[in-house]
Amino acid sequence: MIWEELDAHLDKVPGIVSAYVGRPGARPTWTRRADATHYAASTMKLAVLVALFRAAEAGRLDLDAAVPVRNSFDSALSGAPRFANDRDYDNDEAVWDRVGGEASLRWLAERMIVRSSNLATNICIGEVGLPAVAQAWALAGARHSVTGRGIEDFAARDSGIDNLVTAADLAALLGELALGATRPGPLASPAGCAAMLDVLVAQEHREDLAAGLPDGTRIAHKNGWVRGVRHGAGVVFPDDAPPYTIVVCTTTDLADGGADGEVEDDACRLIAHVSEQVWAARHDLAG
Repeated sequence: MIWEELDAHLDKVPGIVSAYVGRPGARPTWTRRADATHYAASTMKLAVLVALFRAAEAGRLDLDAAVPVRNSFDSALSGAPRFANDRDYDNDEAVWDRVGGEASLRWLAERMIVRSSNLATNICIGEVGLPAVAQAWALAGARHSVTGRGIEDFAARDSGIDNLVTAADLAALLGELALGATRPGPLASPAGCAAMLDVLVAQEHREDLAAGLPDGTRIAHKNGWVRGVRHGAGVVFPDDAPPYTIVVCTTTDLADGGADGEVEDDACRLIAHVSEQVWAARHDLAG
């Protein structure tokens, strides 16, 4: 069976590889160390996106309102000095070009996903608040994932405040988004969930999960990377089968692309291989 073959293949990979595959709302077809925690890298931006849309639907934020684009943020560690992002560590010059000006929260949320902008992410967190991000995880049914700080908040990181995810929790959040676009759910209205999926479909970093799919296949996804970490989490929408959720989290030396997420490395190729194998089995997933 394909799942035994994948497990045997991943058994040979150094480090920790977690996976979750299944239809949204159904029991998983295949899991592997799905509750193991990994450093979140940019996959934490999924929960930030949900928190923003929830706040907008509750009337607490206006996604089309302009907010200041500033590179200065409160640390999650009480009493620590404010921190800033490193432009050279980011992936989106478009946001940096607006520093000193303004941008809408909707545009910043899109840049946070489609280009994985760290600066946009921290601005969004500053507007919505970390408690709202924690609530998004909780409403999705996540059990172990935590968004405790902004990106490059090193004082908080060094004190033990961190951002963690599991494959199961990422699958839970994405599965609720997919289901929520078809009927009322805990995360947002059907229109809100559909809009978030559209943002995730527009994701431009396609070196891992998307690379294992046929060209043109619709996938709503977010990945994350730092040296030693590469994750891919998404919902695939085949034309000839029901949607399925696929998450692969890797903490391994194969992820040597560093801060530049557009550098394809062995971790990208590993995730693409898993994605390709799951696609081949898309008709046989548990419903």
